[in-house]
Amino acid sequence: MIPRRTFIAGAAAAVGLPAAAQRDTGFIPSELRAMQDLARAFMGRYGVPALSVAIAKDGRLVYTEAFGTADDKAERATPTHRFRIASVSKPITSVTIMGLAERGKLRLSDTVFGKNGVLGEAYGTPPYKRYVEQITVEHLLTHTCGGWSNSGPDPDPMFTHPRMGHAQLIGWTIDNLPVRHAPGTNFAYSNFGYCVLGRVIEKVGGSKYDEYVKENVLRRCGIRDMEIAGNTLDERKPREVVYIGQNGENPYNMQVARMDAHGGWIASPTDLVRFLVRVDGYDTKPDILSPAIERVMTTGSSANAGYAMGWSVNTAGNYWHNGSLPGTITLMVRTRSGFCWAALTNTRRPGSSQDGDLDRLMWNMVQKVTAWPSGDMA
Repeated sequence: MIPRRTFIAGAAAAVGLPAAAQRDTGFIPSELRAMQDLARAFMGRYGVPALSVAIAKDGRLVYTEAFGTADDKAERATPTHRFRIASVSKPITSVTIMGLAERGKLRLSDTVFGKNGVLGEAYGTPPYKRYVEQITVEHLLTHTCGGWSNSGPDPDPMFTHPRMGHAQLIGWTIDNLPVRHAPGTNFAYSNFGYCVLGRVIEKVGGSKYDEYVKENVLRRCGIRDMEIAGNTLDERKPREVVYIGQNGENPYNMQVARMDAHGGWIASPTDLVRFLVRVDGYDTKPDILSPAIERVMTTGSSANAGYAMGWSVNTAGNYWHNGSLPGTITLMVRTRSGFCWAALTNTRRPGSSQDGDLDRLMWNMVQKVTAWPSGDMA
């Protein structure tokens, strides 16, 4: 069970327990309250029923707290509740690919489609259209395959043809949607590209995408509680929050399970932090990738210096990913200053600055603390 020490401390503060009881958490009480006040203000601004956060410093889990209610029956949110993490799934897929590359199972320069590609001619109808056989694993990781974007003249394939499985959808996309740019020359964010990477993992790894990731990545990080989400409210998993749509959005009419490799996982923030501290490049906890391949993974491409292989990056040395679907806004961050954190919500307000404000919320919460607990809650 994930420790709930800080969540219990928050409840103590809310009902006015003595400061000595609050000090048992290792936080200065006024600083803990300041973090909680920021979180509640964010929730009020965007109508968020449930917000859950976790923070690690120097490889130690030092803070985890959940706010609000997890469902429409007023069940209190706890740090063990799980949320759809949307595109925060992409770094998980990237780390899995990098692990396969490190073990010599594939090369980032391998082409994906065609007779000499990792997936051969299993999808679509050869001969393929222009550029398709030039797409490499690296192009998919960096969103530089040249097409199949979630914006632009063509629809995002992952939100079309809901009755198609992976194989049908990939075949239809290859046959019907053009690759508009030479691979490697143009950045265009592609959910579909990461769907294809999921199939690369299945082909090279020899098992279903989620099974391979659980066995070869998540368990090595000490994570046993992540899985692929269901689509409908009836398919809600144990301890999964209920998602609330705003402005007409329906969180339960999407093929979330089909999004597996680009947006399909559910997790608690604590498990996401467990993942982060195993790929953060620090020696506080052993990483599951070598320093050399982590540098490759977190270096921006020539087409977009601000996006690497499954991670947004900046010149300050931070890397992160956010996620957004009807019913959820999510964030996972590793900082150069030794912090790793994750924040998950169960609603989205379309057209707002909610995603940027979630990022600012976490930076502001961290800056409220001058003394972090000395123990490790993990």
